[in-house]
Amino acid sequence: MLDTIMPALPATTDADAVDEPALVRAAAAGDMGAYEQLYRRHSPRVFAVLWRLCGGQQARAEDALQEAFLQAWKALPGFRFESSLSTWLHRLGVNAALMELRGRAAGPDHDSLDEVDGGLQELAVHDRCAGTERDLERALATLPPRARAVLVLHDIEGWKHQEIAEQLQMAVGSSKAQLHRARSLLRARLGDMT
Repeated sequence: MLDTIMPALPATTDADAVDEPALVRAAAAGDMGAYEQLYRRHSPRVFAVLWRLCGGQQARAEDALQEAFLQAWKALPGFRFESSLSTWLHRLGVNAALMELRGRAAGPDHDSLDEVDGGLQELAVHDRCAGTERDLERALATLPPRARAVLVLHDIEGWKHQEIAEQLQMAVGSSKAQLHRARSLLRARLGDMT
């Protein structure tokens, strides 16, 4: 479906913005071709966020992407243009990824998402000449899921702590603490890679 390496984000033109409402209306009316165009236009950026939220685990990110676009297909007739389609699809994708993370934590032996992290192996950087971005992505993937989710949503996606707290079902103070924890762990892990 999508390459393991993060997909390049397509350039958006003025023509894309102008015809998007028409595509949305056509897709909402059942036009699969219009929906496919919307998918191709928005899926790379949504996937990039999901990939980070899922710790670089491509299969999990692809599952969340598929779930988000299935939900979008069902809900598109009710889309009221109160936000941009991109924002709406982003929220659906993030919700799908967070549901998956919460689902993993719902097992009998886990009280929080952070306890699930025991199965996630530390990713060593074997190529010392690798780019900084690659090192950052690898280090990000090693963070505990809850801390990673807060960091991605706050620092990369620009969400407020209140929004994060609502989505992750935690107190605002916990969101702030997880962000601090994630940043500290990330700094330490990036320091170890040099």
